[in-house]
Amino acid sequence: MAGIPTEGQVAAAPPRKVRHHPRLDQAKRSWYFFRRNTLALVGLAILVAIALFASYAATQPIAWYKMTTECTADYGPDNSHSGWNNSSTGSHGPYDPEACAGFPLVCTYEVTPPPNANQFCGGQWYKSTSYKTEDFPAMVAPTWTVKPLSMGPLPLGSMATIGGIDVQQIYNIWDVLLRGSDWSLMFSVGIVGVGAFVGLIVGSIAGFFGGIIDDVLMRLVDIFLSIPVILFVVVVVLVATLDVHSVFGLDQANTKLLMLVLGFAAVWWPFYARLVRGQVLVVREQKFVEAARASGASKGRILTRHIIPNSVYPIFIQFSLDVGTVPLLIGSLAYLGFANELFPTTYFPEWGNLTQLGVSQISSILQTCTDPSGCLIPWWQLFFPGFALFLFAISVNLLSDGLRDAFDPRMRR
Repeated sequence: MAGIPTEGQVAAAPPRKVRHHPRLDQAKRSWYFFRRNTLALVGLAILVAIALFASYAATQPIAWYKMTTECTADYGPDNSHSGWNNSSTGSHGPYDPEACAGFPLVCTYEVTPPPNANQFCGGQWYKSTSYKTEDFPAMVAPTWTVKPLSMGPLPLGSMATIGGIDVQQIYNIWDVLLRGSDWSLMFSVGIVGVGAFVGLIVGSIAGFFGGIIDDVLMRLVDIFLSIPVILFVVVVVLVATLDVHSVFGLDQANTKLLMLVLGFAAVWWPFYARLVRGQVLVVREQKFVEAARASGASKGRILTRHIIPNSVYPIFIQFSLDVGTVPLLIGSLAYLGFANELFPTTYFPEWGNLTQLGVSQISSILQTCTDPSGCLIPWWQLFFPGFALFLFAISVNLLSDGLRDAFDPRMRR
């Protein structure tokens, strides 16, 4: 039985070595501290839900550059709009056939639905807001049903283009929130991602090499930090779009959106460059970096294998924090009147722009209404886009706090 080891041989066998991966162990420790933060997990869950919502939007046949437009036909408060009562004429109420050509029709009423409502619009009529003698047929209130996504075209209410009696085109808030989710995520991740990548490279080089390279790069950072963000973005989108569109032959809508991302990223990277430079100045003095130099490692290997991997944790935290501010900043630019300059169309389905449209619509109603106590305000036009922005921003902030607690050893004490 020479093939079977004896008891002495088994006892004398050296113990099995367990290989440890420092970065994997550090990731496990970070996840341990992260999952102890309940609010951070809530923020992560909301972000995952928004990401799934945006993924679902990408599969829907919704227009990419404009909201899904529908048309409204109103049945007045005095039942004088006889077009709905005469099926032989084929009339569909007080609306402009040319303006509504090719658009789905949404039938509205102000006080009571018409007596023969089942004969038109498949019986799907919606109550519109009105005050005094003026009606707003395009402002359809939300339909509170158990299955809001299948019961009618406007589950979250309409969004009118302009205020007044002659409003014809309306927008389904559910559709524009659905389409705006992927645009908001793409803008946020694209702008902050490009800025963080450029800032990581510039800050790492400046902090590691020092000397004249550090001075030149940091002076370049100071120049970009002195540029007004709003002015720079608007000028880039307006001027560069024309050149890129004519030289490279890109579609004008795609070119404008590309310039919007690059314009923001051009003034976003200096913050990351300063953040990374400060971290690199600390890391490069550590013992493991000195050991790498003593072993004969090249500067490129030290920078890419030791300096950058140990300097990216502040980037993750700042990245998660900045992602939530991009839709708010875009919305503020649109509210200042730069929507036509930033987007391919005025009614571009982006959450910040939707919020601005809701504010403008309510402002126009308040200016038109002579008696504020008798006005019915379409609150849903501002609430739903604003609530989507709020959820996105607060979830990102909660997540960034959890990442800071998990990655920063000082916060674990």
